[in-house]
Amino acid sequence: MSIRVKICGLSTPETVAAAVEEGAAYLGFVFFERSPRHVGFETARALALDVPPGVAKVALTVNAEDGFLDALTGAVPLDMLQLHGGETPERVAEVKARFGLPVMKAVGVGSAEDVGRISDFEAVADQILVDAKPPKGADRPGGNAVAFDWGLIAGRRWATPWMLSGGLTAETAMAAVRVTGANQLDLSSGVETAPGVKDAALIRDFLRAVR
Repeated sequence: MSIRVKICGLSTPETVAAAVEEGAAYLGFVFFERSPRHVGFETARALALDVPPGVAKVALTVNAEDGFLDALTGAVPLDMLQLHGGETPERVAEVKARFGLPVMKAVGVGSAEDVGRISDFEAVADQILVDAKPPKGADRPGGNAVAFDWGLIAGRRWATPWMLSGGLTAETAMAAVRVTGANQLDLSSGVETAPGVKDAALIRDFLRAVR
């Protein structure tokens, strides 16, 4: 089975190049100031302009208003918007209609009840990111280097393409694939030497291991 990988939270030319050269299908740029992976529009634009066709450039936002998304999409060449906050199905549909870009909706999972919420977005999102629910007290909805119980989604399938996220590393990724059946993985903290500090060698190692 071919595994498509998204490396999220990129912020330097070196790490973008490593992800591209080793076959990442998606590159994620974070636009959320409380995240250590946050990048400004100017930095993101410069990085995105170096990404070759065929590699999707994804903007992660959290409960962003239209004004912010107008400025973002006007400044940075993007292929997809990732909504990683408490956006409703109605808001997902609004964003798709207004900006004309595919939308990925993140859903945090910590229980069977959370898994049930995924189906709420099947009809409106182009992709669903199945992520670990943030721990109590966390100040951001993702990128917390924690995994959830993969057994909660073992054997589950949705009509919309989906991606597994949450504390994945080179050592755990294939076990996660075996349990969940995921054919897309999203990685951030697992290729860092410190929060927000991506490492080109770790990115290469992960993508090679998955391949």
